[in-house]
Amino acid sequence: MERIAIFPGSFDPFTIGHESIVSRALPLFDKIIIAIGYNSEKKQFFPIEKRIQWIKEAFNNNPKIEVETFAGLTVSYCQEKNAGFILRGLRTAADFEYERAIAQTNKKMAYEIESVFLLTTPEHTMITSTIVRDIIRHEGDASQFLPKVADPDAYKLNF
Repeated sequence: MERIAIFPGSFDPFTIGHESIVSRALPLFDKIIIAIGYNSEKKQFFPIEKRIQWIKEAFNNNPKIEVETFAGLTVSYCQEKNAGFILRGLRTAADFEYERAIAQTNKKMAYEIESVFLLTTPEHTMITSTIVRDIIRHEGDASQFLPKVADPDAYKLNF
């Protein structure tokens, strides 16, 4: 059976911390679906089309990586995609507590799906999409926190 993992998130934007988690998880899975979730309670900063493009560029369209969008429960999406794993990155103890509660709830709802946690590397621990958005919003240079993409001005607020 194919080992498929879903890496869910808003990825607004997708950071080098996210990129590191996916890259380090690639040997563990046959396929990783980076699933950009739609959250009606969150205002989008970057358009979803841009986020999809940037993630695909970051991985040079690696055949083991798919990028999709979804709405609803992550476990339902996993079942729809025949994915047995939910991949999550942990930066801090607070992340662990938050993710543990979600993972245990998901396990209760869909026992066949396992949550897999990877710790961020020390140099990525402080990076969050929220902080990166703030840097960009205030016209700072956030390039050191973002994957390299073809257009060096891609993350500027000129869309």
